[in-house]
Amino acid sequence: MGDQKLCGALGLVLTKLKPYLAMVSLQFGYAGMFIITMVSLKRGMSHWVLVVYRHAVATLAMAPFALLLERKIRPKMTISIFLKIMLLGLLEPVFDQNLYYVGMQYTSATFASATINVLPAITFIMAVIFRLERVKMKQIHSVAKVVGTVIIVTGAMLMNLYKGPIVDILFSGGGGGGNHHKHSSSSSAQHWTTGTIMLLSCVFGWSGFFILQSITLKEYPAELSLAALICLLGMVEGGAVALVMERDMSAWVVGFDSRLLAAVYSGIVCSGIAYYLQSMVNKARGPLFVSAFSPLCMIITAILGALVLSEQVHLGSLIGAIIIVIGLYSVVWGKSKDQPSSMNSITSENGQSNELPVVNTTKSSVKVGGDGIDGPVKSCLPQEP
Repeated sequence: MGDQKLCGALGLVLTKLKPYLAMVSLQFGYAGMFIITMVSLKRGMSHWVLVVYRHAVATLAMAPFALLLERKIRPKMTISIFLKIMLLGLLEPVFDQNLYYVGMQYTSATFASATINVLPAITFIMAVIFRLERVKMKQIHSVAKVVGTVIIVTGAMLMNLYKGPIVDILFSGGGGGGNHHKHSSSSSAQHWTTGTIMLLSCVFGWSGFFILQSITLKEYPAELSLAALICLLGMVEGGAVALVMERDMSAWVVGFDSRLLAAVYSGIVCSGIAYYLQSMVNKARGPLFVSAFSPLCMIITAILGALVLSEQVHLGSLIGAIIIVIGLYSVVWGKSKDQPSSMNSITSENGQSNELPVVNTTKSSVKVGGDGIDGPVKSCLPQEP
């Protein structure tokens, strides 16, 4: 009996931890993608081509599972749902990823992942506009969400506008090659502003993707099928864009090297699995919760970037990132306080709708066909069918 209670308690804890574990695991996957794709892009791979191959791999990986596991629960496809999925395929696979890759090339993998920290703030603002999040200024947790959003934006502006001196992470060997580093810093500074604008545009596209994903899941609650369709349409739309933007046919040739690894890894982990996990958590907790774990990815990427790519991290990025993390967890705390109230409202609604009809058990005499028959008389309340 005690073992059953222990197993039940552990199962309940794991159920509550599932959204957190899914999002944390996903950040490790994103951190690996940032490093692998940065290496492949530096070796000459076209980001237009990478997006197409990435979603081709993701479609091949996710489609069999969607066809088999959701064949009985998949909703009927309508024109409205199809148009929403088309827009989802354009927003994240094409618009967001291409802008991100260009912005990462102009800045660095660490700076790109750090800029994504503004994602929760933009998602929160969009969620309020589309009435997916409620803000009541008389409640402390609502104030915490608003103040946290302001802090996040402040940290992002500081991180983008102030670079500061170089900070050597984990003694990654930035001491040598001083002249080379000065030369590369001066050349990259010319593209830093352009890269920052592209990265921030990418964040707006990604936030829009989460909002539209949340809306689409209400009409099409099949997470695997939705992920597979987003990957398929992203491949088609990205292919059309790539054929226009990438005229060199040799760019489409991929061998058994880092370019193939980037397409396979990012396709399976960061498109197929990511869209599926994001759909599940988005459906259960909302778009703000999904976007709330991006700072963890920045920390992992900063360590990997210093170790693998020998990238230098600027003081401004570190200070801005710390401010962003403080604001972020103010938003997450406020969001966590929304759950009990929403659960109570759901319980209350269910309690009202599931009430049994009231029966008057008082006996009264009813005359039927001249004979007096005593029996219970039901009240004249509407009965459930």
